Amino acid sequence: MSNIEIILKEAMQIDGAIGAALVDFTSGMTLGQAGGNGSLDLEVAAAGNTEIVRAKMRTMESLRLREEIEDILITLDTQYHLIRLIRGQSGHGLFLYMALDKRRANLALARHKLANLERTIEI
Repeated sequence: MSNIEIILKEAMQIDGAIGAALVDFTSGMTLGQAGGNGSLDLEVAAAGNTEIVRAKMRTMESLRLREEIEDILITLDTQYHLIRLIRGQSGHGLFLYMALDKRRANLALARHKLANLERTIEI
């Protein structure tokens, strides 16, 4: 049984959380989302971040890097955007996306908590 809604609600409890989504990077579609606001459209963010994940995977393949992506961090003036790829069979092709308010977030703690949530996700 899926626990997507629970995971996303827990992600929104991370200090500074603006929005969170579970995204299928094969299609760019969200499987679930929480938060967001007028300045953050999670559907648009999911589609755009899908392109980032795909580009990084193509680059790693071209470089013959045989490693897995843990997460991708994008730092803006006022926000952090975290992309956490889901590992394991049930999460293949998925990532957790989270936007954080830079003034209120502790980036190291947010990454740690998102990694813990990634390990508990059930699809």
